[in-house]
Amino acid sequence: MENAADQQQLGLDSLRDLYTQWAGQAPPTIQAIPLAGSDRRYYRLGDAGRTAIGVYSRDLAENRAFLDFSRHFRAAGVPVPEIYAVDPAETAYLQQDLGDTSLLQRLDALRKAGGNGFPEAAVPLYMTALEELAKMQIVGGKGLDYSLCVPRSDFDLQSIRWDLNYFKYYFLRAVKVPHDEQALEDDFERLAQWLLETDCSHFMFRDFQARNIMMVGDAPYFIDYQGGRRGALQYDVASLLYQAKADLPTNLRESLLDHYILAANEYLDVDAAEFKAHYRGYVLVRVLQTLGSYGYRGFFERRPHFLDSIPYALDNVREILEIDDLPIQLPTLFQALRGALASEVLVNISNKPVAAKPLTLRVKSFSYKAGLPADPTDNGGGFIFDCRAVHNPGRYEAYKSLTGRDKPVIDYLEGLPEAHAFFRDASALVEAAVRRYLERGFTDLMACFGCTGGQHRSVYFADRLAREIGNRFPVTIEVEHIQQEKKQWKN
Repeated sequence: MENAADQQQLGLDSLRDLYTQWAGQAPPTIQAIPLAGSDRRYYRLGDAGRTAIGVYSRDLAENRAFLDFSRHFRAAGVPVPEIYAVDPAETAYLQQDLGDTSLLQRLDALRKAGGNGFPEAAVPLYMTALEELAKMQIVGGKGLDYSLCVPRSDFDLQSIRWDLNYFKYYFLRAVKVPHDEQALEDDFERLAQWLLETDCSHFMFRDFQARNIMMVGDAPYFIDYQGGRRGALQYDVASLLYQAKADLPTNLRESLLDHYILAANEYLDVDAAEFKAHYRGYVLVRVLQTLGSYGYRGFFERRPHFLDSIPYALDNVREILEIDDLPIQLPTLFQALRGALASEVLVNISNKPVAAKPLTLRVKSFSYKAGLPADPTDNGGGFIFDCRAVHNPGRYEAYKSLTGRDKPVIDYLEGLPEAHAFFRDASALVEAAVRRYLERGFTDLMACFGCTGGQHRSVYFADRLAREIGNRFPVTIEVEHIQQEKKQWKN
């Protein structure tokens, strides 16, 4: 059986061969792109002259959906990446490099530059994205091979039930909201049946949000639509306009909704009143699905940054409860949502922790051969993480003289799923402690990473933790690479 390192090398070999065939030369550089929420591995191959994004995944059904959909949408004039090359096994492919800036990142940058309020410069970007969405759903949806959709060809009754139960089991129960099980299921069934009364014959992106819209200049390009299927137009509009972290103002949502309906009318006769009536229901089901996802990732997988989005999603819940204009009655569900808003479990979840006193986080890398690092504060609090469970780059001649700060080593480690899993779990523990220390006014915390020589893995993980904690929390970061500083970084 192949281990993670073998799989990584197999994927890199396939992508290197594809790039060579496509570009007529071997890729000058290969840079790993950190994983998000999937098992697909992404790499940027090439240099400034000619780059491509390489993707390696063993999920053949998902690969085939993405590749076929991409070709179909491009033929229909929808802005999606071009597919350059695919290996015969369909486990690796090259696609167009759309850069690194998503619509959400552009929005965040505009907010930081413009101060308070929603930046006006972002409005036309959202309008253009919605115009292209309408084309993708209606024009691109015609003639699409829906038999390739995974896990189902339609966002049907079963799909809606899955999303609603995702919310129930991974969010509602996690925040300990009591509810009548059967009455809640009755509300779920009533909601699902009503949602399907609208037109469900077009392409539904499924995860149409600002992270999946790449900006090339001011032009939007769509990615990650391999989970798409046939469904209602309203769902994707709700996904974008009610994305939690984007935090769009209510009046802007309404004007963008009107803009989308006008854009859709270029291709289809849309009854605005009927569209908006069912739209409210799709907003509800999307918000519930999102809360289920945040609950699963945050409470069960213990990835705290997902919990940071919950306050924004709860603001969406408050808006839904205040408007309450659905033509069907969902008493038990709405009672459960009110209970979630008052849940004690959510009281301490805050997007911006405030420290009563400055907190210093000391991050260290060390070699187990030289012993455990000392705590200069005598506080005794903190973490020591053993990196030796992660495959060691130092076993390979090409990396022996390098450290965890050198790009080839960084690329190697970021291509290992086990390294991402290790860091995810370690950082979750540290983030939870930092949050609590800030709340309680503590001043010192230590997080240390050890490996065999204190040269590759420990250095990489220490730097990564320092960078991510420093970007997310108001703390002072002190980094010490014990073994490397003793050697003056000479290996």
